[in-house]
Amino acid sequence: MVMVPEGVEIAKIEETLETIKCLGRVRVRGRQFHTSLSCRMVLCECRENIPRENAPTEVLEPDSGQRWPIVTLDESTAANDFAQKVRSLLDTEGKTMEDIKNLIFSPAQQQHTSDPPVNSTESILQAVGDLLEKTRKPQAEGGYRRLRLFSGNLPVPPSEEPFDHWLEQAWLMVEESDCTDKEKRRRLMESLKGPALEIAKSVRESNPEAGPDEYLEALESAFGSAESGDDLYFAFRLMQQQPGEKLSDFLRRLERALTKVVQRGGLTSFSKDKARLEQLLRGAVVSDLMLIQLRLREKKSSPPTFLQLLSEIRIEEEYEASRRKLNPSKQLGLNGNLIFLLCLILTKPEITLARNVFNSCTEK
Repeated sequence: MVMVPEGVEIAKIEETLETIKCLGRVRVRGRQFHTSLSCRMVLCECRENIPRENAPTEVLEPDSGQRWPIVTLDESTAANDFAQKVRSLLDTEGKTMEDIKNLIFSPAQQQHTSDPPVNSTESILQAVGDLLEKTRKPQAEGGYRRLRLFSGNLPVPPSEEPFDHWLEQAWLMVEESDCTDKEKRRRLMESLKGPALEIAKSVRESNPEAGPDEYLEALESAFGSAESGDDLYFAFRLMQQQPGEKLSDFLRRLERALTKVVQRGGLTSFSKDKARLEQLLRGAVVSDLMLIQLRLREKKSSPPTFLQLLSEIRIEEEYEASRRKLNPSKQLGLNGNLIFLLCLILTKPEITLARNVFNSCTEK
């Protein structure tokens, strides 16, 4: 491998290296730029077989007078060195190649595996490569972002998560991570301290084989809301849009409350879409006109999902925002609640006509 300045052509590299007669004909096989050295590393192959001790360490470029460093590699020596290191590691650990083979392959796989390479170095390289390939994948799949700390102290310290946020991330780790239950328990314990850690220790002492879900249920009973599913459902039915709150933000707030209701058994998951739409229509007291424009009352028989509903509302909000930017000083002098009441007694064609009249008035 030769180190050359960036921008040197392949033909020039080959011509310069062939000035060293002992190399014979030289061909470039690959190039890569080295950022820290600010030069290009060029992998070359020569026709002649030169002992490493006789290989040149640099080559002079005739035109510029620069000296290009040359790095040589004796393939057989490198392979033998690696084989020797593997054998030394096996001797230190008291293992054999058969132990590595048993670790990689199951008995059924060993019966169907192809004939091993006749060369001992190749067999070692193949075994170690298979071992690394087998162990690398579970580590990548089992990797998960570390949970933030939670202690259960009030007020919540700045370096910690509120319990609802921490619990949501913890459940996500338990349900989605592919690691073992033991690893999940370890990750939960690492993220706890103070009173929360004492609760987790109590669970472990009472049942050393308790699953991670049992730890979370115990923490939720100790630090979560004490309200029942029915109480949460009643509170959900009383939620209303606040002054200045966008309809999409109100919908997200409804969804968080509705999720807790379902988790506590106050409502079945099959009824979520219907309950969400009903409460949105009932509680959106600031966005009456937008509800009419979206025709949400007509969708009660087949309510949309949360994401579908959120997408429709966001599109309508963007449209309203862009229209206000184009006409910042033109506002219609009618109360939204009055328009809502009038539209309730109109037929569908009349609603469409009223909407067109409203839009034309605001665009003038």
